[in-house]
Amino acid sequence: MQDMPKSYDHTDVETRLYQKWEQNGYFHAAPNPHKQPYTIVIPPPNITGKLHMGHALDETLQDVLTRYKRMSGYETLWLPGTDHASIATEVKIVEQMAKEGIDKRDIGREAFLERAWAWKKEYGGAIVGQLKKLGASCDWDRERFTMDEGCNKAVTKVFCELYDKGLIYRGDRIINWCPECKTALSDAEVEYEEQDTSLWHVRYDAPDGSYSITVATTRPETILGDTAVAVHPEDERYAAIVGKNVVIPVLGREIPIVADEYVEKDFGTGAVKITPAHDPNDFEVGVRCGLPVMRVLSDDGYINELGGAYAGLTAKECRKKLVADIDAAGNLVKVEPYTHNVGTCYRCHATVEPLVSKQWFVDMKPLARPAIEAVRGGRIRFVPERFDKTYFNWMENIRDWCISRQLWWGHRIPAYYCDACGETTVQPAAPAACPKCGAPVRQDEDVLDTWFSSGMWPFSTLGFPAQTEELKYFYPTSTLVTGYDIIFFWVARMIVFGLEAMGEIPFDTVYVHGIVRDEQGRKMSKSLGNGIDPLEIIREYGADSLRFSLVSGNSAGNDMRFYGKKVESARNFCNKVYNASRFVLMNLGEGGSCELELSKLDMADKWILHRLNTVVQEATHNLDQFDLNLAAQKIYDFIWTEFCDWYIELAKPRLYGDDAAEQAAVKAVLLRVLTDAMKLLHPFMPFITEELYLNLPGAEETIMRAAWPQYTPAFEFPAEADTMERMMGVIRAIRNLRAELNVPPAKRAAMTIVTAPEHIHAFEQASIYVMRLAGAQSVRVQANKAGIPQGALSAVCESAEVFIPLNELIDIEKERERIAKEVEKARGEIERAEGKLSNESFVAKAPEKIILAEREKLEVARGMLSKLEQRLGELG
Repeated sequence: MQDMPKSYDHTDVETRLYQKWEQNGYFHAAPNPHKQPYTIVIPPPNITGKLHMGHALDETLQDVLTRYKRMSGYETLWLPGTDHASIATEVKIVEQMAKEGIDKRDIGREAFLERAWAWKKEYGGAIVGQLKKLGASCDWDRERFTMDEGCNKAVTKVFCELYDKGLIYRGDRIINWCPECKTALSDAEVEYEEQDTSLWHVRYDAPDGSYSITVATTRPETILGDTAVAVHPEDERYAAIVGKNVVIPVLGREIPIVADEYVEKDFGTGAVKITPAHDPNDFEVGVRCGLPVMRVLSDDGYINELGGAYAGLTAKECRKKLVADIDAAGNLVKVEPYTHNVGTCYRCHATVEPLVSKQWFVDMKPLARPAIEAVRGGRIRFVPERFDKTYFNWMENIRDWCISRQLWWGHRIPAYYCDACGETTVQPAAPAACPKCGAPVRQDEDVLDTWFSSGMWPFSTLGFPAQTEELKYFYPTSTLVTGYDIIFFWVARMIVFGLEAMGEIPFDTVYVHGIVRDEQGRKMSKSLGNGIDPLEIIREYGADSLRFSLVSGNSAGNDMRFYGKKVESARNFCNKVYNASRFVLMNLGEGGSCELELSKLDMADKWILHRLNTVVQEATHNLDQFDLNLAAQKIYDFIWTEFCDWYIELAKPRLYGDDAAEQAAVKAVLLRVLTDAMKLLHPFMPFITEELYLNLPGAEETIMRAAWPQYTPAFEFPAEADTMERMMGVIRAIRNLRAELNVPPAKRAAMTIVTAPEHIHAFEQASIYVMRLAGAQSVRVQANKAGIPQGALSAVCESAEVFIPLNELIDIEKERERIAKEVEKARGEIERAEGKLSNESFVAKAPEKIILAEREKLEVARGMLSKLEQRLGELG
């Protein structure tokens, strides 16, 4: 054992140990036919990202599982990497260029991509270093990037194969368009927020004025693109005018009245305006009714040339002017306040415009069916199970996925167009010329949705499309740890691609966690200014303290509140563990045998080994069931309370005694329990446990490669454990009584334990511990109250009652005087509070919280007086 400092310095320890772990390759995994694999792929953080509390929670949970499985004998791979994050990264680079007065179109695609890769090289690895500060035991030798050469090959191969099967196509469809990011978004990338707006009711008249029909809209600017008004085919009110025309107010353009079952005849007027280019439902009606599609919004959110007099206005400007013109024409029936959910971009939060655009899509329904069955059939399970409903709801109602993005940073779509003959060629490498006519070809300008490549992460990172040894050994992976907010973004797509490309599920368990909120339960955000930097917490309290605070009390699937006091509590636990370990190590001495001999154990030894056995079983079960918080709490309680507070105190007399055999026995128990306790705690607090473990006699080169503690049948001592638990109850009761009476620690007294006849022998055996830990001068155990002096105080616990002569604990006369003074003080407080509360002027003018505070003080004083008077009565 090396000399241990008196206090624990996490800064020195964490930096030094992590460097050692990396240098020695302790995190590395490789195919091993003699071991069962356990694989986790990290949800790749964006290269634009900075470590936040969500990452800290996500990575801590993964690291707990990884370290536990590694110690349990699995060939454990935690595969790290980062995501190129098309939109987020391009926005960052464009912003950086704007500060230099440069537009990306000015420099062209190739020059822009050179800048993007340079930006990635400079800033993209920052979050990796931050993950290391957290203690993440990833196999950094295998770090991947979603746009590296291997991942690019996988993405290209899957795209081409899905295209060849007819599951990827290009066409004009309604998509979600972000006018700020200037790109299409998938349905999963649209976030809905409640907004207050208006509902405009507009009358469309017949060309000859003989009939009219009123519709309502929240987007009057889209009236410019109306190509019909629809009613329900069974609505008798409009039966006579279906097939006739109405005139769009102000514009003067005639459009037909069509019948379609999409319309709810009992809602509003039973008529709706149809704008196929700017509403997904209207688009479908347009397809069924053969309506023209008029797109009136440009990519940057302005009205285009089809808007006539309104061309060049923003959508907002157009809305204001068009509504005013319709009102002036007498066709604005009414305007009502209206609250509804509006789609916004998940990145920039601009309002999303549904519009028709030529994009690339994945036909999801055929791909969703096997993915649904994989979960429904139990091959993949969600923990907690309730999250499979989120998954099923998304997958069973899935629509075609728009995968093209109007960006330059990302996986460029491997489609090539011939302008001469119109041929489209989709293949991994660019053709030299058009295969149909021999003319030159040009590649599609768009890139793929980031989630397209992320969906292949479990197998693209292991070598696919090559059939590598790593892919054969580590795929399917084992556990996916993720937040509930990306079940449809990411989880669903990994299952789809895993089954389609590999013919096998990508993982067997999805462990879902919630989000980290502030103390008030609010989501952490820049706008609220309530974000907490994990790196600051690590600097002040250490990574172990942060990790433990995130896991403890945090059940799977639920949001958690971040409390600074929890981190302080975890730091105090670190100090407790360190001080107790230092005490044990100082008392083990140099050399000598620390072998555990069961025949030499006393009752306390057997109790702590029995409890160790129980905690090993329970914590292992909890970890296997993904109840990480329960495992953490049981390990914490065992180390803090049972080992540190009880067993070490119970062991001290024998440790300091003259009996060499007893000393050897207690040292052996201390060493065994401390060793296994460090192993149990290691997945949660890797740094301090490694530091302490390496000081233990017989330690291996690192705790993370040491074997996970196992249940030991020889440590089953139920009878002795039961007796010790009863005796501990007695000691607690006596300590509470002494504290209540302010008895000095050095004051000792004779005590009598009254218990059931069947417990007498056990209590007699354990009575030595009452003398050591409860200040007993002597202890007598009996089945009745015979011989107990009049006025003796009693301490009651579950299986016994302890009697102590009062005069042996305190000077009764002095105690009477002390209590009498306290009685007068309490009566004075009651008189003061009652006087204040009976003052009508005070009650009328004082704030409610002041009055409540006074009433609480009065109740406290009355309760105190009652207890003091009772104590005086007991003293006689």
